[in-house]
Amino acid sequence: MKLTHLNQSGEAHMVDVTDKQVTQREARAEAFVTMAPATLALILSGQHHKGDVFATARIAGIMAAKKTADLIPLCHPLALTRVEVEIEPQPAHNRVHIRTLCKLSGKTGVEMEALTAASVAALTIYDMCKAVQKDMVIEQLRLVEKRGGKSGHFQLAPDAGEPA
Repeated sequence: MKLTHLNQSGEAHMVDVTDKQVTQREARAEAFVTMAPATLALILSGQHHKGDVFATARIAGIMAAKKTADLIPLCHPLALTRVEVEIEPQPAHNRVHIRTLCKLSGKTGVEMEALTAASVAALTIYDMCKAVQKDMVIEQLRLVEKRGGKSGHFQLAPDAGEPA
Protein backbone atom coordinates (compact mmCIF):
# COMPACT_ATOMS: atom_id res chain seq x y z
CA MET A 1 0.00 0.00 0.00
CA LYS A 2 1.31 3.44 -0.93
CA LEU A 3 1.23 6.30 1.58
CA THR A 4 -0.34 9.21 -0.29
CA HIS A 5 1.23 11.98 1.79
CA LEU A 6 4.76 11.02 0.77
CA ASN A 7 6.28 11.94 -2.59
CA GLN A 8 8.68 9.73 -4.58
CA SER A 9 11.58 10.96 -2.43
CA GLY A 10 9.77 10.06 0.79
CA GLU A 11 9.09 13.69 1.70
CA ALA A 12 5.78 14.79 3.15
CA HIS A 13 3.52 16.74 0.80
CA MET A 14 -0.10 17.73 0.39
CA VAL A 15 -1.95 15.35 -1.93
CA ASP A 16 -3.00 16.95 -5.22
CA VAL A 17 -6.79 16.53 -5.54
CA THR A 18 -7.18 18.82 -8.56
CA ASP A 19 -8.32 16.07 -10.92
CA LYS A 20 -10.45 14.11 -8.44
CA GLN A 21 -14.20 13.98 -8.89
CA VAL A 22 -16.49 15.89 -6.55
CA THR A 23 -18.58 13.34 -4.64
CA GLN A 24 -20.80 13.29 -1.58
CA ARG A 25 -18.63 12.40 1.39
CA GLU A 26 -19.36 11.80 5.03
CA ALA A 27 -17.57 10.43 8.04
CA ARG A 28 -18.58 9.44 11.55
CA ALA A 29 -16.27 9.20 14.55
CA GLU A 30 -16.61 8.59 18.26
CA ALA A 31 -14.83 8.91 21.58
CA PHE A 32 -15.62 8.12 25.21
CA VAL A 33 -14.82 10.10 28.35
CA THR A 34 -14.88 7.98 31.51
CA MET A 35 -15.22 9.76 34.85
CA ALA A 36 -16.30 9.30 38.43
CA PRO A 37 -20.05 8.96 39.03
CA ALA A 38 -20.01 12.21 41.03
CA THR A 39 -18.45 14.13 38.14
CA LEU A 40 -21.03 12.87 35.67
CA ALA A 41 -23.82 13.61 38.16
CA LEU A 42 -22.53 17.18 38.55
CA ILE A 43 -22.62 17.69 34.77
CA LEU A 44 -26.10 16.16 34.44
CA SER A 45 -27.52 18.19 37.33
CA GLY A 46 -26.59 21.44 35.58
CA GLN A 47 -24.80 22.59 38.74
CA HIS A 48 -21.28 22.67 37.28
CA HIS A 49 -19.76 26.06 38.08
CA LYS A 50 -18.45 26.48 34.49
CA GLY A 51 -21.90 26.12 32.95
CA ASP A 52 -23.35 23.67 30.43
CA VAL A 53 -20.47 21.25 29.82
CA PHE A 54 -22.13 19.34 26.98
CA ALA A 55 -23.26 22.47 25.09
CA THR A 56 -19.75 23.90 25.31
CA ALA A 57 -18.18 20.61 24.17
CA ARG A 58 -20.64 20.37 21.27
CA ILE A 59 -19.75 23.86 20.04
CA ALA A 60 -16.02 23.19 20.50
CA GLY A 61 -16.30 20.02 18.42
CA ILE A 62 -18.09 21.84 15.61
CA MET A 63 -15.52 24.64 15.64
CA ALA A 64 -12.67 22.12 15.65
CA ALA A 65 -14.03 20.28 12.61
CA LYS A 66 -14.01 23.58 10.71
CA LYS A 67 -10.39 24.23 11.76
CA THR A 68 -8.94 20.78 11.04
CA ALA A 69 -6.72 22.01 8.19
CA ASP A 70 -5.17 24.52 10.62
CA LEU A 71 -4.44 21.78 13.16
CA ILE A 72 -3.40 18.72 11.14
CA PRO A 73 -0.52 19.19 8.69
CA LEU A 74 -1.29 18.39 5.04
CA CYS A 75 -5.09 18.35 5.49
CA HIS A 76 -6.99 20.28 2.83
CA PRO A 77 -9.23 23.15 3.98
CA LEU A 78 -12.78 21.93 3.38
CA ALA A 79 -16.14 23.62 2.93
CA LEU A 80 -18.11 21.44 5.33
CA THR A 81 -21.85 21.42 4.74
CA ARG A 82 -22.80 19.62 7.96
CA VAL A 83 -21.16 18.97 11.30
CA GLU A 84 -22.97 17.21 14.13
CA VAL A 85 -21.67 16.47 17.59
CA GLU A 86 -23.88 14.29 19.78
CA ILE A 87 -23.04 13.77 23.43
CA GLU A 88 -24.76 10.97 25.30
CA PRO A 89 -24.26 10.42 29.00
CA GLN A 90 -23.99 6.76 29.97
CA PRO A 91 -24.36 6.77 33.77
CA ALA A 92 -24.38 2.97 33.98
CA HIS A 93 -20.79 3.04 32.66
CA ASN A 94 -19.69 6.33 34.31
CA ARG A 95 -18.91 7.84 30.93
CA VAL A 96 -19.97 10.07 28.09
CA HIS A 97 -20.22 8.84 24.50
CA ILE A 98 -19.36 11.44 21.84
CA ARG A 99 -20.47 10.81 18.25
CA THR A 100 -19.68 13.12 15.34
CA LEU A 101 -20.75 13.42 11.71
CA CYS A 102 -19.14 15.56 9.01
CA LYS A 103 -20.46 15.92 5.45
CA LEU A 104 -19.62 17.75 2.23
CA SER A 105 -19.55 17.55 -1.54
CA GLY A 106 -15.89 17.60 -2.39
CA LYS A 107 -12.72 16.04 -3.72
CA THR A 108 -11.33 14.71 -0.45
CA GLY A 109 -12.71 12.93 2.60
CA VAL A 110 -13.84 14.26 5.95
CA GLU A 111 -12.48 11.55 8.26
CA MET A 112 -9.99 13.87 9.93
CA GLU A 113 -12.69 16.47 10.52
CA ALA A 114 -14.97 13.93 12.23
CA LEU A 115 -12.07 12.65 14.36
CA THR A 116 -10.96 16.17 15.25
CA ALA A 117 -14.50 17.10 16.28
CA ALA A 118 -14.75 14.05 18.57
CA SER A 119 -11.33 14.60 20.12
CA VAL A 120 -11.83 18.31 20.81
CA ALA A 121 -15.31 17.71 22.25
CA ALA A 122 -13.74 15.12 24.60
CA LEU A 123 -10.88 17.46 25.50
CA THR A 124 -13.38 20.23 26.25
CA ILE A 125 -15.29 17.99 28.64
CA TYR A 126 -11.98 17.18 30.33
CA ASP A 127 -10.98 20.85 30.48
CA MET A 128 -14.27 21.96 31.99
CA CYS A 129 -14.23 19.18 34.61
CA LYS A 130 -10.53 18.94 35.50
CA ALA A 131 -10.99 21.09 38.62
CA VAL A 132 -13.41 18.42 39.89
CA GLN A 133 -11.55 15.34 38.63
CA LYS A 134 -8.12 15.08 37.05
CA ASP A 135 -8.05 11.35 36.32
CA MET A 136 -10.81 11.22 33.71
CA VAL A 137 -9.92 9.01 30.74
CA ILE A 138 -10.47 9.83 27.08
CA GLU A 139 -10.51 6.62 25.07
CA GLN A 140 -11.59 4.84 21.91
CA LEU A 141 -11.23 7.83 19.60
CA ARG A 142 -11.90 6.17 16.27
CA LEU A 143 -13.45 6.38 12.85
CA VAL A 144 -16.79 4.59 12.85
CA GLU A 145 -17.83 5.01 9.22
CA LYS A 146 -16.93 6.84 6.02
CA ARG A 147 -18.71 7.09 2.70
CA GLY A 148 -17.71 8.48 -0.67
CA GLY A 149 -14.55 8.83 -2.65
CA LYS A 150 -12.40 6.31 -4.45
CA SER A 151 -11.90 4.05 -1.43
CA GLY A 152 -15.67 3.65 -1.03
CA HIS A 153 -17.50 2.70 2.12
CA PHE A 154 -15.86 1.78 5.42
CA GLN A 155 -17.73 0.76 8.55
CA LEU A 156 -16.23 -0.28 11.86
CA ALA A 157 -16.76 -3.98 12.49
CA PRO A 158 -19.68 -4.63 14.86
CA ASP A 159 -17.38 -6.65 17.12
CA ALA A 160 -14.87 -3.79 17.47
CA GLY A 161 -16.32 -3.23 20.93
CA GLU A 162 -16.49 -0.36 23.36
CA PRO A 163 -14.17 0.40 26.25
CA ALA A 164 -14.62 -1.91 29.22
